[in-house]
Amino acid sequence: MCSEHRTLTWTLLLLLLSGALCYEWDVKYQPVICAVKGSSVVIPCSFHYPPHLAVQNVMWGHERNNFYTGPFLFENNNMKSSKFEYVGDKHHNCSLKIHSVEHNDQGKYAFRFTTNTEKGIWTGSKGSQLNIIDLKIKRSNGNRTTNEGDSVELTCLSSCSGLNRPSAFLWLKNGELITEEPSLRLSNVSSSSSGNYSCSLKSHKETTSGVININVEYGPKNTTTSAGPSMEVDLWSSIIVTCSSDANPPVENYTWFKIHYDDIESVGHKSELYIIGVSNDDNGQYFCRATNKHGSQNSSVTLKVKGYFSHSISISISIAAAAAVTALLIALAVVTVFRKLNKEGTSAPEVECVEDMQDAVYTNWPVFDNSQSQPGNKYKAKTTEEPFYATVAFSKKTESNMQQQTATCNEDESVIYSTVWREQTLNKP
Repeated sequence: MCSEHRTLTWTLLLLLLSGALCYEWDVKYQPVICAVKGSSVVIPCSFHYPPHLAVQNVMWGHERNNFYTGPFLFENNNMKSSKFEYVGDKHHNCSLKIHSVEHNDQGKYAFRFTTNTEKGIWTGSKGSQLNIIDLKIKRSNGNRTTNEGDSVELTCLSSCSGLNRPSAFLWLKNGELITEEPSLRLSNVSSSSSGNYSCSLKSHKETTSGVININVEYGPKNTTTSAGPSMEVDLWSSIIVTCSSDANPPVENYTWFKIHYDDIESVGHKSELYIIGVSNDDNGQYFCRATNKHGSQNSSVTLKVKGYFSHSISISISIAAAAAVTALLIALAVVTVFRKLNKEGTSAPEVECVEDMQDAVYTNWPVFDNSQSQPGNKYKAKTTEEPFYATVAFSKKTESNMQQQTATCNEDESVIYSTVWREQTLNKP
């Protein structure tokens, strides 16, 4: 009976001693810790040991190495490291701070300490799991194409579970700070909105999210020609005019056109327009058209050929020349006619008429010839009669025919015979 009592007593003492020992030697951790790449993280830790002992050495190890034998990431306060910093003490706080964590810092960490006794060594082998994550950006429109005029919202995610924390973030575009907001909203985006966006924790500016690219697509804009709005060229020279445009995606094709009055003619299908041996036909207005899947835009240029006369001017000159020649010919014809008429007017016109010899009228008209008389002649002259006959024809026609005939013949059909007596003076012997 006494022996059984003694056995129970020793069992209880051993259990009590065992519990006391387990309570006195211990290391407590936070089982899992998440940290953002680039940030600094503290692994919380506390340790316990018998109060009559004194801690001499503290060490932190990584699961890549042996927790008991090392090598250790940190050992004693004398070990200087820019990466690992012991922020605890040699009493009960064994916390470790890791600066600028990287993905290769991920894993299990454990604390080990020694005391002033040979067997007073303890390792908290359970350790603490450190997970390293990247800041991630969630895009509202997913992977869909972003076109000019759309709106996009970006949200920065920083937790291990992928859920957003109510943290303050910095937003950067192409590495430059643009705002401090939990999320970034881009409204009515344009070509200037394109770029690489990232976020970081405001408390750890060295943290950087993965980069997300916003690529805004748009139709051709700022389309220009190398010649500007107009270009003067020499006749028979050769020229090259280049068309350029800003577009995303880039311009798929360029087309050159020439305007012919009301018609438009396609003259090229490349960004460069080549004209070899410029002629007058090349004078005029051209325009290039830049096209991609979102639309097209035109840019015009006027080609001025030096010494060029337009078709309308050529026609005007031709008409004026023809009119001048015609006027000259008319003037020459008028002068010729007048000269001919004046020449004919100096001689008696010869008129041929056909008369009807119907009513003849005879008249005797005495004519005296005094060509032989002398003034103061005392002798009387003796006259002799010598008849002369003259014929006058009168045309008898109708009244209308008379009007037409008047221009050609003014004689009547009747014939008048006149007898003219010439008086001759005979000189007596």
